[in-house]
Amino acid sequence: MEIGHLIWLLLIGFIIFTLDKKQENFPVPTVLLLTGIVLSFIPYFSSVEITSDMIYNVFLPPLLFVSAYQFSPKSLKRNFGLIIFLATVGLLVTVALLGGAIFAFGHTLASLSLLGSFVIAAMLTPTDPVSVVSILKKSTDDERIASVVDGESMLNDGTSIVVFTVLSSMFINQTSPNIFDFLEEFLYVSVGGAGLGIILGWLMSKGVHYTHHRDYQIMLSIVLAFGSFHLAEFFHVSGVLATVSAGIMLSFEYAKSTNESKFKTSLNSFWEIVELSITSLLFLLIGIEMTHYLIFDYWLFAIITFLITIGIRYIIILGASRLFSNWRHTNWRMAFIVSWAGLKGTMSIFLILSLFSKQTSNPEIDSIVSISFAVVLLSLVIQSFGIYPLSKKLSK
Repeated sequence: MEIGHLIWLLLIGFIIFTLDKKQENFPVPTVLLLTGIVLSFIPYFSSVEITSDMIYNVFLPPLLFVSAYQFSPKSLKRNFGLIIFLATVGLLVTVALLGGAIFAFGHTLASLSLLGSFVIAAMLTPTDPVSVVSILKKSTDDERIASVVDGESMLNDGTSIVVFTVLSSMFINQTSPNIFDFLEEFLYVSVGGAGLGIILGWLMSKGVHYTHHRDYQIMLSIVLAFGSFHLAEFFHVSGVLATVSAGIMLSFEYAKSTNESKFKTSLNSFWEIVELSITSLLFLLIGIEMTHYLIFDYWLFAIITFLITIGIRYIIILGASRLFSNWRHTNWRMAFIVSWAGLKGTMSIFLILSLFSKQTSNPEIDSIVSISFAVVLLSLVIQSFGIYPLSKKLSK
């Protein structure tokens, strides 16, 4: 990919963001994705591609860091129990139920194996509400909805990678699952990543007090965003959870400071531009890349799978809300809004491309990749465009 491609993509992203004047029912990332699909038919962009390594090592750390340090500490404290439950136990239960349902239908409709079905479930479980969080804040009166959707998505990325890594390894190597090995790997990777991120986030929060120069503080935040991610990966723990934990820890420490607004203003002026630029490039590139996989024979099954993901997520949300006192009186309307807002996105695309990069002689991989891409496309388009009218109607 040439630098000229990036400049043109940034310009296209700028134009699309500029069209978003009301910022109500205009899910910019989804529009960028659809624009990318159109661009894939233009010869100039036909050679452009995005890889799983590019998403994971370049695009993901800054996006995670921005979401984490901007997340309200008060909202996290208020909804901590539900967010953690959905990002861990909820995700594991979702993979189990979704994998079983996909196999029940896919065994006959798409000739999917049991392990292949669970791999699809693992790739489709992480949520990415970047398209809808801002819309939710304007369309509903309950701020908890956007907080839970946003908080869950930050934390379930790390969980989903661990689950996917174990399941895809079993699928490719055709080995039997071992629940004890899985739990050991899961705890080491997740707890290790979160712990490392908390330490690094705390150290940076102290480090910014040693310089009052805005530019130096921004430099330090760049080191934290990418450094925590890659240091965690070096120690074979979750880089995603390390970056998220570092950002959240930084936000908590800033909240204790009398100069919180000053610090956050300095970071926001830089990171908000970075976030817009990366979002533009990422979703345009995903759209261009996705087009290659969308011509296949199992669209009916992809539509059924998409509907199943909505139904299972709704069951999990409604059941989980009964476990926490401040959510116990959640009605079916609120649960459905939270369920609908959990659309698929960047992490699912990364996992799909990761599986494709491990291409073996297994012919099932091509079908799994195409089906998963189709479900992500359906999720991004239908859920993001539907969230505003749906949440406005159900939240009344």
